[in-house]
Amino acid sequence: MTRTPVRPLRWLLTGVAATLLGCAPPGPGSLARIHKRGTLIVLTRNAPTTYYIGRDDRAMGAEYARIRDFAASLGVKPVFVVKSSVGGLLHALAKGEGDMIAAGLTPTTARREQFDFGPHYQQVTEEVVCRRGGPRPKSAADLDGVTLKVIADSSYVSRLRALKRQHPALAWTAVKGVGTESLLRQVWKGQLDCTVADSDIVAINRRYFPNLKVAFALSPAQPLAWVMPKGSDELSQAIADWMESAKGRTQLAAIDRQYYSPYKVFDYVDIRTYVRRIDKRYPDYRALFLKAAARYQLPPIILAAQAYQESHWNPAATSATGVRGMMMLTRRTAHQLGVKNRLNVRASIRGGAEYLAHLRQRLPAAIKPPDRIWFALAAYNVGLGHIRDACALAKRLGRNPDQWRSVAQVLPKLSVPRYYRTLKHGYARGNEPVRYIRRIRNYANILRFHHLRMPAPATQLAGLDDDHWPGAFGPGPFIDP
Repeated sequence: MTRTPVRPLRWLLTGVAATLLGCAPPGPGSLARIHKRGTLIVLTRNAPTTYYIGRDDRAMGAEYARIRDFAASLGVKPVFVVKSSVGGLLHALAKGEGDMIAAGLTPTTARREQFDFGPHYQQVTEEVVCRRGGPRPKSAADLDGVTLKVIADSSYVSRLRALKRQHPALAWTAVKGVGTESLLRQVWKGQLDCTVADSDIVAINRRYFPNLKVAFALSPAQPLAWVMPKGSDELSQAIADWMESAKGRTQLAAIDRQYYSPYKVFDYVDIRTYVRRIDKRYPDYRALFLKAAARYQLPPIILAAQAYQESHWNPAATSATGVRGMMMLTRRTAHQLGVKNRLNVRASIRGGAEYLAHLRQRLPAAIKPPDRIWFALAAYNVGLGHIRDACALAKRLGRNPDQWRSVAQVLPKLSVPRYYRTLKHGYARGNEPVRYIRRIRNYANILRFHHLRMPAPATQLAGLDDDHWPGAFGPGPFIDP
């Protein structure tokens, strides 16, 4: 008697199961569903470490860049859905509003019970951040009496609860509806003693708030990972395959360099260094600034001062975010302006002047000189979309949207959630364009004084006084617009 082989029966059962599964709707993380849709729906936060609109009105952020490259590996387009808080992100994912979360989240024990996590892509440390000149705690035991706020529904709350068992006097406030960046800003302004933030968030924000001080590490190094609904095996495997591939590793390393590599930021005016550079560097470029300013009807000293603010008159300057050259043009802007080599000083100055004039031309006619040049410079720094948002917000708050002094008072609110969530372009580092204009005006006043003492043909000096550009320089140095 011949026995029936077992293998064909096993094959038959497998085929039946596959057929039945094929009739069932795809589960969470189904690549077939993502490919059919043609999009990867990603929940994120509007913040500098995750997703925001940059200076030339394009999306930026470390999480945005990672998702962009991962989605490209799948052959689909990423669609970003912005939520206002960590709790909002987790709630939205649980309701099926997205395929995943990319927002720099830590896979805590509580979160693992409800969600799946992809591979770790970054290590961060939770840090207690205070302000220079303020409280200086050195450990959790020193936090007694310190006003401490953290964002609600965060891993910071879990960490503090664990520490409270050892330090019963430890107290904090968990705040809903705000981001870590908003609390860091409160610390910077002296409105709050300390907060807790991941080291990557601190690294980026200290570029703009240099008086923030890391008091001590609240936790050991912890991983960050993308979050998915339970059962997202296919999507999780696809993420792992991309992150472990040679191309994926190269892309992730490049993103880390772009957003987290340290680079020098000039937050304070060093007058002695500046005056030395007026004598040593500026004469080499003076004629180029005058020619470009005349071509595009710009104040030449303002253009030169802007170039110093951008690059310190270094034609080979390159920032970690990829802007390059004397006028620190982005690749996209340079392409639009026909600048083939951003390190060519003549092309960079001409391109920067053309772009500044273009931004000035796109402003509402109601904005008059000299305010018009300050609005254009602010748009050069943070993007025209954010400047339009600030004008709309100024009008809403009863301020003059056509006056730089009024809009400068409103711009910092673009980093406050209750304001930027109501605006078209969302989060922006609103303090930065205000400081940018202040420094340019300071530089311009000093340069004007030195420039008029330099020997030069009268034709080169034309247009450097208040008769040609009334109010363009401000009433004196160190003015706060």
